[in-house]
Amino acid sequence: MTTKQILEDYKTVAVVGMSKNHSKPANEVPILLHNNGYNIIPINPTADEIDGLKSYKSIADVPEKIEILDVFRPSEDAIEITKQAIARRKEKGDIKVIWLQLGILNDEAKKLAEENGIDFIQDKCMKIEFNKYF
Repeated sequence: MTTKQILEDYKTVAVVGMSKNHSKPANEVPILLHNNGYNIIPINPTADEIDGLKSYKSIADVPEKIEILDVFRPSEDAIEITKQAIARRKEKGDIKVIWLQLGILNDEAKKLAEENGIDFIQDKCMKIEFNKYF
């Protein structure tokens, strides 16, 4: 799938590493998406709520269906996050896409995700891609 198709087809985005700090891209990007009709679900173990949105401690804790797992964590964390996403997909049947933000790359995580039927985008900003098409 292209990034445009992903942004058109999927509207529920869980954000691993969403920040409480408004000056960080890990807050700015999901808030832009939220303001444009996306259902944003923060995942941050240090926050109960971010900008009025209920925050969860882990991927497994999110009760809603997740379509895109947007990742704002270091590249080396991507494998563990991908493993958690695969486990959740096997259990709940959700998580269609793992999206690593600009500057975050992990080819091992990409291979693992794709072997388990999850589309994988890396080193691309959702805000930049959104603004390119909409």
